[in-house]
Amino acid sequence: MDFSLLLVVAVAVTGLVWLLDVVWWRRRRRARLVAAEAGESVTLDDTARRKLTREPWPVDYARSFFPVLLIVLLLRSFIVEPFQIPSGSMRPTLEVGDFILVNKFTYGLRLPVANTKVLDLGEPERGDVMVFRFPEDPSVDFIKRVVGLPGDRIRYEGKQLYVNGKPVTKEVADRNPETAPGEVRFKEWLGEHEHAIYNNPRDPGPQMREVVVPPGHYFMMGDNRDHSNDSRYWGFVPEENIVGKAFAVWMHWDGGLPSFSSVRLIP
Repeated sequence: MDFSLLLVVAVAVTGLVWLLDVVWWRRRRRARLVAAEAGESVTLDDTARRKLTREPWPVDYARSFFPVLLIVLLLRSFIVEPFQIPSGSMRPTLEVGDFILVNKFTYGLRLPVANTKVLDLGEPERGDVMVFRFPEDPSVDFIKRVVGLPGDRIRYEGKQLYVNGKPVTKEVADRNPETAPGEVRFKEWLGEHEHAIYNNPRDPGPQMREVVVPPGHYFMMGDNRDHSNDSRYWGFVPEENIVGKAFAVWMHWDGGLPSFSSVRLIP
């Protein structure tokens, strides 16, 4: 179910009902009150007046909910949107159950539902953690790290990432991390981004010959390199599928009590 579409419809319906009341229905109620008072020999009491001018329940609900829904729509569409991490493909950077915030204007303002860019404010940079609509099913949101920009040459062999013919710098940080037994944790540098990745030394993992990122597209990879369904398998992400840049974890919830001890910025 597309929550953005539901939100847009809710704002449109409540706004229309409220507008119709302002320009039409409210005047009819007032005219009914004037006609009633003119036909009575005595002045109507407050109870009778309130009964004649009372808003119907659809108008009451629309007036109450429209401003709230509109603010939520504007914030979610143009400022920041929350997401929950459903898989371990971005470990150790992001864990399953992390709730993240995504900046919706870093890469430009887009219309809700249509996702059409209306204001260009910037482009993804190598190393950004980005949320995007999965090219094979745009109803599903994915989160990966940008490793290839338009025109880049990308290769992945022997657990080493190459960008434009040069190996991406990485160094061992932990050969058997407690949170991921059997994996090796590395520090990796993509552009100005220093972040952590996992590699499994016992698994040869995917090998990928050099590919060139087409104009208007991006090559995405998960930080959990041997356990990530990313561009190595299904290709490039078109610019129109971009949702925004993930910048912070604000809560973690794994089914028990929510935890705020892991609040942090995303490297």
